[in-house]
Amino acid sequence: MLDPSFFSYVTVMSITPGPNNLLLATSGVNFGFKRTLPMLFGILVGCAIQMLLASMALDVLLHWMASIRLPLTVVGCSYLLWLSWKIFRAAAPEARERPRPMTLVGGICFQAVNPKAWLMVTNVALMYANSNGVITVLLGFAALNLPCILIWAAMGDRLRSHLQVAWKRQAFNSLMAMSLVATTAWMLYDAVLLS
Repeated sequence: MLDPSFFSYVTVMSITPGPNNLLLATSGVNFGFKRTLPMLFGILVGCAIQMLLASMALDVLLHWMASIRLPLTVVGCSYLLWLSWKIFRAAAPEARERPRPMTLVGGICFQAVNPKAWLMVTNVALMYANSNGVITVLLGFAALNLPCILIWAAMGDRLRSHLQVAWKRQAFNSLMAMSLVATTAWMLYDAVLLS
């Protein structure tokens, strides 16, 4: 049986701002809740795949992660900075432009370079998978993670009607981009400090 620390850890890690949640809120604002759902489910599936990989190969993964932590963080943070730039430069979707939100596959693949997601699933696998079973942990993780990331997408969707004025949407996108840059800077600092 999963203990209360599992529920609190996964909930806190899933609900707090990070690359996934900032992108979900931004997509909700720019594309609406329904068009953000493929990305949301991609994030959920991507985290489940990460959890499965981390749980099944914990010993190998921990040794491997120690040697690639800094390079993985640099690659992931570089991608996050690129996304920050794209968010910062994003305007309201024009009828002729037809920008699209991240897809299901994009959401899954994004998890491969998301340092916060790797940290979260590795810690959960380390602390809970061996004693509770991989399937139990996967199901518990998904059950806790889904409502947390739904909140971010729904919050973005609710803000959408308030951000129809171009300067307001640009201000929101700039704030989300700067938040993602700050998150990235913190992750890079932490990775360099630990290496």
